[in-house]
Amino acid sequence: MSMQADAAWPDRRALDLLGIAVPILQAPMAGSNDAALAIAVAQAGGLGAIPCATLDPERIRAEVARFRAAAAAPLNLNFFAHAPPRADAEALARWRKRLARYYAELGVDAGDAGGGGRAPFDATLCALVEELRPEVVSFHFGLPGPALLARVRRSGAKVLASATTVAEARWLAERGCDAVVAQGAEAGGHRGCFLDLDVATQPGLFALLPQVADAVAVPVIAAGGIAAARGIAAAFALGAAGVQIGTAYLRTPEATTAPLHRAALREARDDATALTNLFTGRPARGLLNRLMRELGPMGEDVPPFPLAAAALAPLRARAEAAGAADFQPLWAGQAAALAQERPAGVLTREWAAQALHWLARGPGRA
Repeated sequence: MSMQADAAWPDRRALDLLGIAVPILQAPMAGSNDAALAIAVAQAGGLGAIPCATLDPERIRAEVARFRAAAAAPLNLNFFAHAPPRADAEALARWRKRLARYYAELGVDAGDAGGGGRAPFDATLCALVEELRPEVVSFHFGLPGPALLARVRRSGAKVLASATTVAEARWLAERGCDAVVAQGAEAGGHRGCFLDLDVATQPGLFALLPQVADAVAVPVIAAGGIAAARGIAAAFALGAAGVQIGTAYLRTPEATTAPLHRAALREARDDATALTNLFTGRPARGLLNRLMRELGPMGEDVPPFPLAAAALAPLRARAEAAGAADFQPLWAGQAAALAQERPAGVLTREWAAQALHWLARGPGRA
């Protein structure tokens, strides 16, 4: 992307804040991306991201080193900011009982229903940020406590976080976020909600985005249902300074998307996703599969995030070995059908160039 084209973006705040050439942020997608996707997007001028919530410190170090060796560009490290759940043996027992017929069908043992494999940001991870000094640190499910957040800011990182409502966006801006990611209901993966967990009332992106842009002074990054240049241009028209794209990268060769997940994405339709809490205990959008259809996508007896995942692990492993995605979370947004099996860098460059074309046309121009 030339500097001439770069200068044509109608809002440069995200470009200047993050030190990138095109205002496209790759969404951090735990389980579906590592440094390879981040490198491809960064080399194309966008902001690459590494999802850290499911990685131990040594793996995070290795992924950052891999990125630094390949790309002289900013990097976003993403963390979860949820409160660790209180152990509740009764809730876990009820969840295992709900799944009992599947254990019997597949001939597996419920095993240990503790854990969940998703660690919240803590002092150990904060020290890692201070050591690795990423240019950007982003959070999902709110922000860490003030002391940890202050340390992140002192490390030199710009701080981003997701908001699903105007109230959440204001809360984040008041606490010093450098930019807010406005996550519409269309978005794949976990909802970033933290003030109000009632997903039934959370707005779609085109309703949320202009209201957030009016409510906060910091740059707003649009996320949810954006999978092509037209969506990028529309987001800018509604007040975005950048976009965050996830699902549209899931079929790229650089993504680590599991084979069964890729196969499901190839068959995706506009009405193929739903919000579900069955897989982790928090609402997340994914492609419908057997578990979601038979139990209903939202359950009242699901243990709190992230504990629900452990009881599903043996079912998922047995089903995957048999070639079925019945118990596997197939995270995807509502625009999953637009995802392409093409290199991530090529897509990023094309989206940026085509979005600039759409923006240059202006309203009503052919």
